[in-house]
Amino acid sequence: MSNEIHTIEISLEEYQEAARIYRQPLLLLPLFAAQETLKFMTGIPGVRYSVAVGTAESNAQFAPYKASRKSAGTTDIIYRDLKTYFGNVAEDFEPNSVIQLLLGKGAAFLGDGQKNAPSAKLVLSTIMQSLGHNLEQVLFSAERDATGDTTADLFDGWGTIADAEIEDENISVAKGNLMELEEEITDVNAVDIAKEILFGLDSNLRKQNCFLYCSQDFADKYNESYLATHSGIIYNDKYEQAFVEGSGRKLTLAPLPCLDGTDKFFVAPKENMLYGYDNMSDIERIQVDRFQPWILTLSAAMFFGCQFYSIDKRMLKVIKLAAASEGGNG
Repeated sequence: MSNEIHTIEISLEEYQEAARIYRQPLLLLPLFAAQETLKFMTGIPGVRYSVAVGTAESNAQFAPYKASRKSAGTTDIIYRDLKTYFGNVAEDFEPNSVIQLLLGKGAAFLGDGQKNAPSAKLVLSTIMQSLGHNLEQVLFSAERDATGDTTADLFDGWGTIADAEIEDENISVAKGNLMELEEEITDVNAVDIAKEILFGLDSNLRKQNCFLYCSQDFADKYNESYLATHSGIIYNDKYEQAFVEGSGRKLTLAPLPCLDGTDKFFVAPKENMLYGYDNMSDIERIQVDRFQPWILTLSAAMFFGCQFYSIDKRMLKVIKLAAASEGGNG
């Protein structure tokens, strides 16, 4: 075995070739990296700028037979725009540093082990995956600002969309798609609050398989509260509870890091939480260039955006949390 020491090197041309060959999977990697959250939602591919998603509402009814029966049209199509916004990144990276990160400290200098060195595809994948972390953190709180410089400025998240609908009174207590909690959540009352949310759902929403999109803190308090109040029940054989008690296993807790510290939770079926992206058009691209010695620049561009399929009470319930009191433990 040779003891000769080599430096792992991947040429600029190899990076450029990898970016060309693996363009589509590389552009999808930020979404895959955010899958711990996006797995609870429904992705719509091929959305560039905007697409209308529609729901039909009708009050058509059967009635006792009459040959002359003719009813006025009662069917309405309600459209919502799923908007995706074009965003880009130009990220400088020092290739050898990324390789050391992948193979371990000092791994940039290997003997025959060089044959196991990361490919250009793996190095680019590592960088693209890092973009997904920032995307995942702002899926609800992002607010579109065309002059901004962060992922939080790229699109309107589900929370921002809900805020606008509340402002316009399209989401309200009166319409049945908003609930305002009066109690601060604690590890004593979390189960009761979860049941209050469950019992407050429209019956058409309640009969569907839904997620309660909440913070990890709420899920932790729910487990603590459940342990304290259901310890003597035979079927309580584990600490972590996936479903809200009394829902018939239809309302699943979905604790999301991006909802930590927010003032709203959401109940909806997975099909109502839409995100759009476009990995099909030539506008979306990824490329690698060298503009300075030792440093490469990865440039990528893609579309992304969020929307509710419907905000009707039969498809969505927004839960506005009670404000935490000063010094409280909520």
